[in-house]
Parts: sequence; C-alpha cells; structure tokens
Amino acid sequence: MSGSGHHHDHDKPHHHGHGSGAPAEHRAYAPKVVACGVLTVSDTRTRETDASGKLIEEKLLEAGHRVAEREIVRDEADAIRSAVLHFARRSEIEAVIVTGGTGVSARDVTPDTLMPLFDKQLSGFGELFRALSFEEIGAAAVLSRAVAGTIGGSVVYVTPGSSGAVKTAMDQLILPELAHIVGQLRRR
Repeated sequence: MSGSGHHHDHDKPHHHGHGSGAPAEHRAYAPKVVACGVLTVSDTRTRETDASGKLIEEKLLEAGHRVAEREIVRDEADAIRSAVLHFARRSEIEAVIVTGGTGVSARDVTPDTLMPLFDKQLSGFGELFRALSFEEIGAAAVLSRAVAGTIGGSVVYVTPGSSGAVKTAMDQLILPELAHIVGQLRRR
C-alpha cells in the first residue's frame, strides 16, 4: 500500500536505473524537501469541508515536504489560472497540486484552463492515473481528465476532486517521483 507494489517483478525493478549511473546523478539534484502549492477547485468547498485539499497537504507533510500555500477557488477559468500562475511564479514553490474540476460537466474546466499554460506536458501522469483508476472503478476512469505538466520551474499536477482519486494520485504517482521531477526542473 505504500506505493512499493511491484507489478513488474518479471523485469528488474526499473525505477532504480538502467546502467550508466544516470539515476544516481539525477537524484543528486533532487531536493529532500519540495515546497508546494495546493489548490482546490470547487464552487462549494470551504477550508473545513475541503477533504481532498487537506489530504494532499497531510500526505505532503508526512513525506517531509512543505506546503507553502493552500487555496480554494471556484470552478472558473480566470480564478484557476491566476491561482496556479501565482503559485508557479513564487520562487520557492516548485510543485503545484490541484484537485477538482477534471470531469466532463460544463463546470469542469481545470484541465482546459491549465493545459495551454504548460511548457511541457507530462502525458504519462494522466495515462497512468487512468490506468490505476480503471483497476479501482472500471470504465468510469474514462471520465477523468487528470493531467500534469510544467510551468516554468514548477511541476503542476491536476487531480480529480474525490479523496479516493487524490489518494491514488499522491501515493502511486506524485510522491514517489516528486523530488526527482523537481530536481530535473532545476537543471537549467
């Protein structure tokens, strides 16, 4: 459950590198502590009822990272865009984790708002998130438009609003590689 499930025991555990020592060199750049911005996109949630934002914050802190800022905005493109750009432009924030607004209803505009801002898209995040979700919820995983990418020197993850989805994304995709990705972004 700690994210170390080896589904690929038939091939060597490949997350620790392919010869040449490259991953060790990559990890030399990786910070121990990543300062993060957490953004909840919701028309209805308050600080008290924002279970997903709270879960992201708790999981980051448990992993030894820092939450520099946490905010809630409505499901409106301008509000989402300005909050994420505000986080990404703060020099100490190197990762932004957004929850909410990834579905297919008219109010769900988070991916559509943020993807045009990405310098690089990390397509694997959405692909793997949906694959993991498929194992948990079946074909309904198709409804999730989770995405990730980079804006300047920050990595931005866009996760669904449900706590279950956030737990999957944090435990299996975000936390295992967060420091590594931030380390790569530091290599100018």
